[in-house]
Amino acid sequence: MPALAASAAPMQTTHRVLTGDARRLHSVADASVALVVTSPPYPMIAMWDDVFAAMNPSVKADLERAPARAFEAQHATLDAVWAECHRVLLPGGILCVNIGDATRTLAGEFRLWSNHGRVLRACEALGFSILPDILWRKPTNAPNKFMGSGMLPGGAYVTYEHEYVLVLRKGGLRVFTGDDSRRARRESAYFWEERNVWFSDLWSDLLGAGQAMTRAPDLRERSAAFPLELPSRLVHMYSVYGDTVLDPFAGTGTTLLAAACAGRNSVGVELEAAFAERIHARVAAAPTLGRAAARMAAHRRFVAERLAAGKTLAHHNGPHDVPVITGQERDLCLYEPVDARVLEGRVEMGYVKAG
Repeated sequence: MPALAASAAPMQTTHRVLTGDARRLHSVADASVALVVTSPPYPMIAMWDDVFAAMNPSVKADLERAPARAFEAQHATLDAVWAECHRVLLPGGILCVNIGDATRTLAGEFRLWSNHGRVLRACEALGFSILPDILWRKPTNAPNKFMGSGMLPGGAYVTYEHEYVLVLRKGGLRVFTGDDSRRARRESAYFWEERNVWFSDLWSDLLGAGQAMTRAPDLRERSAAFPLELPSRLVHMYSVYGDTVLDPFAGTGTTLLAAACAGRNSVGVELEAAFAERIHARVAAAPTLGRAAARMAAHRRFVAERLAAGKTLAHHNGPHDVPVITGQERDLCLYEPVDARVLEGRVEMGYVKAG
């Protein structure tokens, strides 16, 4: 896929879905991806048992007789994916992994399986630098806020209501060289008030999307592991206009949609070819969402509220003619997708500056 060169405006982006195994990303070139955002199957979660067993038949039997061995076997499958992510990321590129730990009774014992810790160990061994993670709190509406022995001490355990967004970097800080690259970075800035929300280590304002999986005669149906806002934030935080974003577990294409809305190219990988058409159709709907316009409208409300409170904004943003808090926001420019073309094996997207 021809990557969009860093420029003053992302006139076109390309989005495609590859059918294949995320452990072997042969169609993705070395150092061609700026950001990976993904949510893999969670080891030790019952709904994913068949997926892991299909890749390693010993997993099914080991779940009952040797659960620690099953845990390692499931993660060994994911380790190969993280190795491929390391290969395709450019120096300074970022890997973001949304994953939850598992609680389960196996071999007569209830315990927690630390998926996030195991992923961090594997990625560190590959050479990734571990950065501060984000705790995504997903409160449940269940009436019972306790498990185990209820009101009696000694046998109860807490309700698990959070997942992790692990953030890892390949090597040192990414270097932006050349006028076009530096301009793309300046235009890709986010607003001060967005930064204050996005760069918190606790995200409690995002509702989770279901992961229920049923079997259809011709296609496995499942929903995205995270809401659109989650990959959207990460795309804005860790990439710039014209970058390529990869999701090796594309699912229903939420990461690809986030990239399309944000003026980035994207690549998704899925085992089942039937998912490609659905993902392309979803990405093609990006112009109907108005996400850039919504960000601009939110900033204008922030400005109005701040001025009404008697506070000032010290700088001015030229592209949108609005006050901003910091000098780094002066060249910020939001682009809205307006023209989606579904072509053979890909979606191409055009953009205009948001109003």
